[in-house]
Amino acid sequence: MVKLVDTADLKSAASCKGACRFDPGSGHHHYYPIMSHYNAPFEIHVHGQVPLRADAGYEQLQEALKPLWTYAGAHSLADGAASVYEEEPGIQFDAKGHMLQLCWTVRGDEDFRQSLDEMCMSLNDLAEQGAAVEVTFYDVDFDEDEADEASESRDDFVMLFVGPTPAAIMQVQRDLLVQDVVNMMERHFDGSELGGVVAEIDKLFGQRFDALVNSLEIGKPPRGPGGSGSGHGGSGGRRPRHLH
Repeated sequence: MVKLVDTADLKSAASCKGACRFDPGSGHHHYYPIMSHYNAPFEIHVHGQVPLRADAGYEQLQEALKPLWTYAGAHSLADGAASVYEEEPGIQFDAKGHMLQLCWTVRGDEDFRQSLDEMCMSLNDLAEQGAAVEVTFYDVDFDEDEADEASESRDDFVMLFVGPTPAAIMQVQRDLLVQDVVNMMERHFDGSELGGVVAEIDKLFGQRFDALVNSLEIGKPPRGPGGSGSGHGGSGGRRPRHLH
């Protein structure tokens, strides 16, 4: 997994309780962490689309996403796929289109980051292409209208990347960077003038990947004029919630 994290030192929070359930099929007891939502400091929104391999089935996806639904206190993906907001689609598996769609909010703490790491490692094995997953932590105690000038929210934004190979992951990173840079520079320059800028970005990613090739002996990354992908980052105030 490759991820970009713009955050301060991560702190583990002991905010989970446990539940034990007997599985008659295996004859074993299974422990499920259950998040206490009453005093959770964050609403955490996970958003993205991940193209899946044609042979990836529901059971495999359920296992890959287990860190998410167990964190929410569910006993299965079906039980935990719903978001805390009814207007959000939640976690959806499009079997015909081989697509995982995420628009899912859970209440939690900083320890949710560990669940994200585990999820990404598992999704790498099921992904057909590279994909980005946006994760936004909203500080539930911060009121932008009532806060004084000295107050700051604990909001945070993390961009995660999954993919079948490092090359696929770097392709998504490259495409998103090109999209962001071109969008910003088109305020001052015509798009036809920015070919050199895109070439320099490709050169930087080429150098990074060459170093990876030398250390891991893997294939060259794909190159292209740009690809689709969700934008990331932003400035000025809190990030808006996704509306659907």
